[in-house]
Amino acid sequence: MQYDVAVIGAGVCGAMVTREMSKYDLSVVMLEKCNDVSMGTSKANSAIVHAGFDAEVGTLKAKLNVQGASLMAYYCNKLNVPYKNIGSLVVAYSWDDMQTLEVLFERGFNNGVPNMQIISQEELRTMEPYISDEAIGALWAPTAGIVSPYELAIASTENAVMNGAKVRRNSGVFAIEYKNDMFVISTASGVIKAKYVINCAGVFADQIAAMIGDTSFKIIPRKGEYYLLDKTEKKMVNHVLFRCPSPMGKGILVTPTAHGNVLMGPTAIDLDFDSKLDMDTTIEGLDIVKDAVKQVIPNLTTRNAITSFAGLRAHIESEDSDFVIAPSKVNEHFINVAGIESPGLTAAPAIARYVGNIFKQIAPQYVKKENFQSKRPAPIRVNELSLEERKALVAKDSRYGKIICRCEGITEGEIIDAIKAPCGARDVDGVKRRTRAGMGRCQGGFCGSKVVEILARELDVPMNQITKHGDRSKILYNKTK
Repeated sequence: MQYDVAVIGAGVCGAMVTREMSKYDLSVVMLEKCNDVSMGTSKANSAIVHAGFDAEVGTLKAKLNVQGASLMAYYCNKLNVPYKNIGSLVVAYSWDDMQTLEVLFERGFNNGVPNMQIISQEELRTMEPYISDEAIGALWAPTAGIVSPYELAIASTENAVMNGAKVRRNSGVFAIEYKNDMFVISTASGVIKAKYVINCAGVFADQIAAMIGDTSFKIIPRKGEYYLLDKTEKKMVNHVLFRCPSPMGKGILVTPTAHGNVLMGPTAIDLDFDSKLDMDTTIEGLDIVKDAVKQVIPNLTTRNAITSFAGLRAHIESEDSDFVIAPSKVNEHFINVAGIESPGLTAAPAIARYVGNIFKQIAPQYVKKENFQSKRPAPIRVNELSLEERKALVAKDSRYGKIICRCEGITEGEIIDAIKAPCGARDVDGVKRRTRAGMGRCQGGFCGSKVVEILARELDVPMNQITKHGDRSKILYNKTK
């Protein structure tokens, strides 16, 4: 197959870049090594829309962070993705911390972050009643928020597919050659050709770039571990709560999620270069999270934790560790989008536009479509409907009246919609990320087997071919009787 543009990597940046490319009158394909989109950093991160006071003034991180934060509500509205503008607080526990807040305030002001304030202990307690007695003040940034990162990636992909883009799953790239003005890309699912390549491969972006001889950057995987708490704890925290940042990152935070849970983490541990698949949680890492959170909200415990997980950030090994978003010096038809660690999720909408502008400069022959569909239809969410709306829906299709996931109130109709959607679910975790079936208190303990049955039926495959998340994650092997 031959395309005008190949995007490598289906995380939130790859998905949003692919959507941006689908605005043009060209052929575009997104290549993903896993069985679904949003399987790397984009499914295991803090889900924060950062205001933009942390990144150093003048960096690409700072510029795209502030732009992305201002664009996020617009994109989430267009794509029907959960987003809440709840604001963030950087909490101080000493006078040294208060001086750090002054530095962050000045940096944020210079970065263009609007409406920040340094608030008193009394104001902080009004906003966060359960905050530690040791907290003496905070930096308030009202433009910060929370979003569902994997849903943003999924929705962007669906919208791109609506506009003609193709997605090839299970297509890990293992070689790239440049012949006759075309990139010849060897993947696990076959060879494709493309005139332009956009490298959005996350922690593997340096290895993809090296395939064309570009060794200008190196990525160190930085692991962060998290606890996710049940929705019963959502009363304990109202805003995104940070401690003062360290050289390793923004520190361990406590935040509500877009769906009403509470998230605690992450740690920040640099791994060996060869540890880019290490998603294991550790007792030591999770204990660090627990101890740090006790200093922020003492009465918030992990007694109601429903799961723990780890994710990797793509940290550039350099003095400034800024984003790398530019045509490769080896071949300008190859655009690197690399080192997209925090605030990469926030910046993703702005990154997509930035890449679009680069593409226009190097490929001015392509023009934008007149019939681009900018909206992704809202998926049906039965538990958000009124009783009257539910009755009307079930009268049309009884499958919306059959509850599969009791924890989250997800119906068979919603699961079928997720499977049938553009670039729909193909495994149990794919259903989970699209519908939340399996994300509740029991973590799929009761609904998991039913989801397997529905997937097998709708995809017309044997049940023992359904996996948890592709590859070798089989759930069933054979009948015992």
